[in-house]
Amino acid sequence: MFYEASGVMESSISQKIPVGVVGCGFFGKLHAEKYAAAPEAHLVGLHDAGVGVAQGLAEHQGVEVFTRLEDLAARIEAVSIVAPACHHYELASFFLRSGVHVLVEKPIALSLAHADELIALAEENNLVLQVGHQERFVFADFGLLAREGAPQSIEVCRAGPFTGRSMDVSVVFDLMMHDLDLLHQVVSGRIVSVEASGQTVHGEHQDEVKATLCFDDGCVAALLASRVRPQRQREMKLDYADGVIEIDFINRWIKNSTGADLKSAFVGDASGQSIADDPLGYSIGAFLDSIGTGKPPVVTGQDARRALETALMISAKL
Repeated sequence: MFYEASGVMESSISQKIPVGVVGCGFFGKLHAEKYAAAPEAHLVGLHDAGVGVAQGLAEHQGVEVFTRLEDLAARIEAVSIVAPACHHYELASFFLRSGVHVLVEKPIALSLAHADELIALAEENNLVLQVGHQERFVFADFGLLAREGAPQSIEVCRAGPFTGRSMDVSVVFDLMMHDLDLLHQVVSGRIVSVEASGQTVHGEHQDEVKATLCFDDGCVAALLASRVRPQRQREMKLDYADGVIEIDFINRWIKNSTGADLKSAFVGDASGQSIADDPLGYSIGAFLDSIGTGKPPVVTGQDARRALETALMISAKL
């Protein structure tokens, strides 16, 4: 079973999974739309601290607004948590204790202790805990995760204009988290040194951060994340012993001078759709598939914990 933006593959789930969405902002709306379109799911209801925010989305989807989390948990088997990062732990732990499968947006939590508790709760209750590092699906489609051998160096830039979202955390936990997860998928070495600098333009947290990570296998990764640049940039360069792989996610091209046989995730199927067009749809499809089949989630709590640990190391240098 797998949900696609362009269609539906054969489902192994005989009954629809009742789901809810907690957090009805920009990304919560997207989660609700994907569940509503997924044949394996039945969107039951929504919750948001701002009831008015949830009401408009609920009317659009034809579902109920739940003011009490307990009432929502009693009606669903799975939930997406799309609230501000500072609430991820409390919300995810509540639903896991309530016997509900959880897809929590990144970061999994803001401390390693809380991440460990969420992982343990999911294991103890035999529940799926998936974390929203959606870029993983695009990288897997490229074939980069199957490539043998780590790169010698990596350069990453993820930047864009100020939106006012995710202001409860720095850009490290907002944007850079995506690239930290990808970094750990292609580099298996241990981080031995971290350098970081940042600047704050709005609010209390850094809006632009540069970080350099050195690994014990010799790989050096240079990352830039910014939410205050006038133009959108989303680029990655991986330098291997046998050549270089460059990806421009905005202009949708990949250059590959290595011996690896990669495909372009920007090339769609017969209908023109690609994973890069809808990584959230694929992420939600994988979440529902894990619930229905018992397979481990694609992005596990342990994966998210590793990215969180690196984010905390960078933040400590700031």
